[in-house]
Amino acid sequence: MSANLQPKAPAIKEWLSDATRQLAAVGITSAKLDSEIILAHTLRKSRTYLHAHDDEPIDSRQLEIADTRLLLRLDRTPIAYIIGHKEFYGRLFRVTPSTLIPRPESEDIITLIKESLPQASLLQETKKLVDVGTGSGCLGISAKLEMPELEVTLLDISKHALNVAEQNAKQLRANVTVVHSDLLANFPFTADYIIANLPYVDPEWERSPETSFEPELALFTNNNGLHLIFKLLQQATSRLTQTGLLLLEADPRQHAAIIKQAKTHGFLLKETRGFIVCFQQA
Repeated sequence: MSANLQPKAPAIKEWLSDATRQLAAVGITSAKLDSEIILAHTLRKSRTYLHAHDDEPIDSRQLEIADTRLLLRLDRTPIAYIIGHKEFYGRLFRVTPSTLIPRPESEDIITLIKESLPQASLLQETKKLVDVGTGSGCLGISAKLEMPELEVTLLDISKHALNVAEQNAKQLRANVTVVHSDLLANFPFTADYIIANLPYVDPEWERSPETSFEPELALFTNNNGLHLIFKLLQQATSRLTQTGLLLLEADPRQHAAIIKQAKTHGFLLKETRGFIVCFQQA
């Protein structure tokens, strides 16, 4: 056989089958889905297209890119970092290793705000919302797009994360203000909604290998993962309006300690939903 002969290009179904097998072998439970996402993103086609054209060969350049992305996933790099975005509340948000990957459980924050906000026609004045530790901006931007009557400010201590949040706001045409701040330090106003998905992971907790690729600044803190949440509770006492709501995301096993600490700062529990704890002024 001639040395110049190139191996036959695999068909879509062949690549998907092999990729799924490799991912499953390293313990990735979403192996089939991840394979489809990687190849669909590489070919710039939908996953439906892959199944409808599964006999089509993959050209050499696209095969090289898909194989490289597969190697990243085999190394447990999160899919969102490989393809550069993650869906949140029905929209795609750009993510990088400088930002936490949006989680579906965070969507309850948006739902709770929507349920509490009067109809725009009944609002006497503009309601202010501040998203503390915004990361990719998914919470504050989603709130603005779902409820345009809100005046939204995004805060983060990471300038790299704020740059991503600004890009997402521009891409999604969300009119928000972006401020570099350590929690509420550079927000000298009161807000009707203070929302935050702060680092709450204790470094000693067992966690998935994928979290090793996410920024430590956005994941971990001390005091059993409660340090920054407790600090925000203290700051929020002078930043939340009398009728405002404070919504925090944390692991449910932390909720009891957070509720107890919030009470010492004059907050009353309004509701818990999934990972979210919602407080109001006493």
